[in-house]
Amino acid sequence: MPEFPNLIHFAIPFFIVSMLLELFITTKKNIKSYEPKDALTSIAMGLGNVFIGLLSKGLVLLALFFVYENFRIFSIPIAWWSFVLLFFADDFSYYWFHRISHECRLFWASHVVHHSSQHYNLSTALRQTWSGSFYSFVFWLWLPLLGFHPAMILLQMSVSLLYQFWIHTETINKLPKWFEAIMNTPSHHRVHHGSNPIYLDRNHAGILIIWDKLFGTFQAELDHEKVVYGLVTNIQTYNPVKVAFIEWYNMLKDVFSGKKSLSNRLKYFIKPPGWKHDGTGKLSNNLREEWLATHLNSQSNPKLNESSEHISIPVKGKKTIA
Repeated sequence: MPEFPNLIHFAIPFFIVSMLLELFITTKKNIKSYEPKDALTSIAMGLGNVFIGLLSKGLVLLALFFVYENFRIFSIPIAWWSFVLLFFADDFSYYWFHRISHECRLFWASHVVHHSSQHYNLSTALRQTWSGSFYSFVFWLWLPLLGFHPAMILLQMSVSLLYQFWIHTETINKLPKWFEAIMNTPSHHRVHHGSNPIYLDRNHAGILIIWDKLFGTFQAELDHEKVVYGLVTNIQTYNPVKVAFIEWYNMLKDVFSGKKSLSNRLKYFIKPPGWKHDGTGKLSNNLREEWLATHLNSQSNPKLNESSEHISIPVKGKKTIA
């Protein structure tokens, strides 16, 4: 098996220095993006993710190798061109993993952790799941099936995670248009972390924003709609254990409590967050449609109407743990 360095472990000093630099800049510019308790919770979630990753990595490797050794269609060599192909294949996988994590409550239960902060800074990037690594790898199983070596896949997944660290900041406004058109940027990802109805479930990109533009989930950051970070219903806790598992508790409570059919109980696992079997829930597309009806009126908000070409069509899913 080829050996590649664990990029995440090597990057930890870079994470620390970058956060200190960002804290200095935001303090100097009077940008209140850091809150001590919130940042410490994010760091604790990141450390927990690294520790749990030592356990889950064995399961992930076992699954990837099982597919690679028994079912691969091709044997793709480890070469520069295969890493280019893998870059696009991995990023495509990440887009669909990320999108489904917003549209299926079973995956949202672990991904909600990353959206639970009401602040947006580099420490937010470290607020990672403690449970998702045990099952989210299923979105990458087609890669060893094609013939990519598992070691290559894990390396590229680390590269993607490292890229996404720097985009969690408010210190960078917008980058050159050609870069914003192709790559995921702080502006695009601020939208993704917004609880504003117009921003819900948008910009699922890892590295390339082209997937969102291709599959209709792109939303530009609007000058007249400041991003409000967090969830539709925020969790109001800094306890890392509660942050990690509160949505699992809420989901299982919805599944097993009350009188409902077996079919409806199962739907609480697979339907989007916010879905209710009695029809009382609201999904993000409902909230988005209500927002559009209110705001895309030239008489009530002419400035926003001028930016309407940057507003995309609603999709399902809702950022909430209620």
